[in-house]
Amino acid sequence: MSTADRRRSSRAGFAPLGRDLAVDLGTATTQVHVRGRGTVLDEPTLVAVDTRSGRLVAAGAGAHEMLGRTPEHVLTLRPLTDGVITDSEVTEQLLRHFIARVRPSRLMRPRTVVCVPSVVTAVERRALEDAAIRCGARRVYVLEEAMAAAIGAGLPVESATASMVVDMGGGSTDVAVISLGGVVNARSLRVGGDEVDEAVVAGVKADHDLLLGERSAEAIKTQVGSVWPLAEELITRVRGRDLSTGLPRTVELGSEEVRRMIEPVTAQVVEVVRSVLDICPPELAGDLLDSGIVLTGGGALLRGWTGRLRHELGVPVRLADDPQHAVIRGAGICIDDLGALQRLLAGAPRP
Repeated sequence: MSTADRRRSSRAGFAPLGRDLAVDLGTATTQVHVRGRGTVLDEPTLVAVDTRSGRLVAAGAGAHEMLGRTPEHVLTLRPLTDGVITDSEVTEQLLRHFIARVRPSRLMRPRTVVCVPSVVTAVERRALEDAAIRCGARRVYVLEEAMAAAIGAGLPVESATASMVVDMGGGSTDVAVISLGGVVNARSLRVGGDEVDEAVVAGVKADHDLLLGERSAEAIKTQVGSVWPLAEELITRVRGRDLSTGLPRTVELGSEEVRRMIEPVTAQVVEVVRSVLDICPPELAGDLLDSGIVLTGGGALLRGWTGRLRHELGVPVRLADDPQHAVIRGAGICIDDLGALQRLLAGAPRP
């Protein structure tokens, strides 16, 4: 390729395969898409840090295996809360660890798309941009998670017909109505799968005088959790520490009991979806009676969400294909064709 050809390719947004990245740094999981290679990393947003030296002991799946099992001087923690960075230093260590695993070359600084909740403050957004730049990004583009989820779910985001997406993550729930390539209405609720786990822990403690760990609560949610009555209710056995004796004890939990425990959390999600519909322009609201609501995110896998929202709101509701990867899939589409989709990104890129 001649020098002139290379310049023309550069102006057209060309970049070597494997150079550019899309990152969905979520409260529960971090996913990375490499241009031309697809999603190459999907691991828990979790680190294990040696408190004596500040050294990163493990990250991602390795840190998750250590959860609740570490010695006193090793702390496992999540550097994000409710979808935003709470510990910038640890977040940077985590990002460096993940990006080093997927970058084919340290000599090329990638352009990077990062996903943020739809309602994020300027300070929170800048913290994420700064972390990406310090980890070697040449230029950082910000994409709202709801828009990324809609693109990843295959919705016609550039059409005049309205699309509505509800992205249920670990730390936040993003709801947006999208039309003509932009977000018409959006709300972000800082409640997600983590709050469901906390509600299970609190409910089992109150009802059974049993203390559960984080991993046990997550397992209960996966095995019997639901937000709407099931055709056949489920039962699981869970082991924890008896608060009165201090000894291990096993109890049985049914899906109906767990549903009651998590109802205060799930009711908040229903209300934020309702509030977005309430302020939707009449023309777009009419579109949604036909196109309905699409659910994305790992939280959407909790049983019964389509039935619950359909009953509460009176509009069609469906689950996206592979909902837990919809956001990174949408961000990956943007980084694969950055020139064509640049107008969907939120604001000017940080150099």
